[in-house]
Amino acid sequence: MQTSATHTNVDQAELAKFSDLAHRWWDPESEFRPLHQINPLRLEWINSIAPLQGKKVLDVGCGGGILTDAMARSGAQALGIDLATKSLKVAQLHALEAQTPNVQYREVAVEALAAEQPASFDVVTCMEMLEHVPDPSSIVRACARLVKPGGYVFFSTLNRNAKSFLFAIVGAEYVLNMLPRGTHEYAKFIRPSELARDCREAGLEWQHTRGMEYNPLTRRYWLSADTSVNYLVATQRPL
Repeated sequence: MQTSATHTNVDQAELAKFSDLAHRWWDPESEFRPLHQINPLRLEWINSIAPLQGKKVLDVGCGGGILTDAMARSGAQALGIDLATKSLKVAQLHALEAQTPNVQYREVAVEALAAEQPASFDVVTCMEMLEHVPDPSSIVRACARLVKPGGYVFFSTLNRNAKSFLFAIVGAEYVLNMLPRGTHEYAKFIRPSELARDCREAGLEWQHTRGMEYNPLTRRYWLSADTSVNYLVATQRPL
């Protein structure tokens, strides 16, 4: 049984924001279009480092299950967790309608799950979530505890600098209207050096980093070496 303590590392305003949009998660032309567009890139990168076939994977902050569903369809036994009830219900409904194999969803805090099922997953993903919680380091520690020795933990988030403010907030939210205004708070963005410190303190070894770029004219995303705005990190728990 969860106690109220498991919900301390959550911003209620953030939960409400995504809950209000929950019914639009699986509309590829909605506010979540960027997630649908980048999902194949994320999935391919994860799969290239930690092949998902036959693996037990956890998607932390899964929202409507866009990545969770894709990992299950890649052969993984996937569990998606979130604290946004409406988003989880949308994820569960989509899994039923699409008959996605080997996927489950739970409303549970990652810290609570880490206490319940330590060292249980081959792969843990936490994508586009760290910049939405009060204490990102707590999430990192929980992910590190959940992964098996030798397993991989993947993070993606937003760098904190003038360029990321211009691109991720001014450009994406106010000029191009790719995201609803207020989606991100610049102060919550996380520099790679800060995330690296949290990973190191949690016992995770920093293995690979990639940046994600976007061309508004072609509407195309791609992975690159430029981590100045969006970036992805692969870490590993030592054996």
